Amino acid sequence: MIQSMTGYGKSEVTFNEKKIHVEIKSLNSKTLDLSTRIAPLYREKEMEIRQMIAQRLIRGKVDFSIWIERDTVADATPINAALIDSYHRQISQIARSMGVPEPADWMTTLLRLPDVLSKTEVEELTDDEWQAAKGGVEQALQHLVDFRTQEGEALAGKFAEKLDNIRQLLASLETHESTRVEKIRARIVEGLKSIPEIDYDKNRLEQELIYYIEKLDINEEKQRLANHLDYFRHTMNDGIGQGKKLGFIAQEMGREINTTGSKSNHAEMQNIVVRMKDELEQIKEQVLNVL
Repeated sequence: MIQSMTGYGKSEVTFNEKKIHVEIKSLNSKTLDLSTRIAPLYREKEMEIRQMIAQRLIRGKVDFSIWIERDTVADATPINAALIDSYHRQISQIARSMGVPEPADWMTTLLRLPDVLSKTEVEELTDDEWQAAKGGVEQALQHLVDFRTQEGEALAGKFAEKLDNIRQLLASLETHESTRVEKIRARIVEGLKSIPEIDYDKNRLEQELIYYIEKLDINEEKQRLANHLDYFRHTMNDGIGQGKKLGFIAQEMGREINTTGSKSNHAEMQNIVVRMKDELEQIKEQVLNVL
């Protein structure tokens, strides 16, 4: 069954004091157009993340985000107590030696000094955390694929409806074909009779009429269009990745419908062709969303 290129997926994974959030969205595109926003801790894994996305999604305009929500208590900036004590002793000693008063608000003074409120540790990505984050990416991708599958089923239903409509309209052309030939023949003969001074060879006229009517025959176009309708339906059932192929089939259907319209030379038949074009146009619009 076909899949849509439109989808959305998200996940949330807890690791120690962190919550790892993953969000991924996709729209239709001729190729894989991937944009990423990756938390600094996971940037070393960007190529692996991109490969995971490309393997699962194949095509589409994709926006991917992964970020970390930290526990506010665990993430509070630590105060360097040993450094504060050292600053306090040095300032007291300098004040006594210089004969100047010590600061009235010690804490405010000490907390403004360098490196008292700064993180010195460098966070490294562990294998355990990456496995947790990777699991979140895979979960979000699966949610998006499930979304795409549901959208694909809806698209398949719309396509089936439009294909049935075109087939019914194609069948309705037959009711006008027999009368069309007689009307064309009668119109030409009546035109010649209206010019009495012209003498013509009836046998030659019959031959020319046969040649002319053969040029207006649409049986081949009808057969090819019917084949394209079957091929479109069969291709939908071939699985994912058929969007471009369905687009090519729709183009071929359009050529046969256009040729049928140009050959019809009959008002009712041309009205039917216009209705077939309308149904096909709706198919073409939706095919752009098929993976």
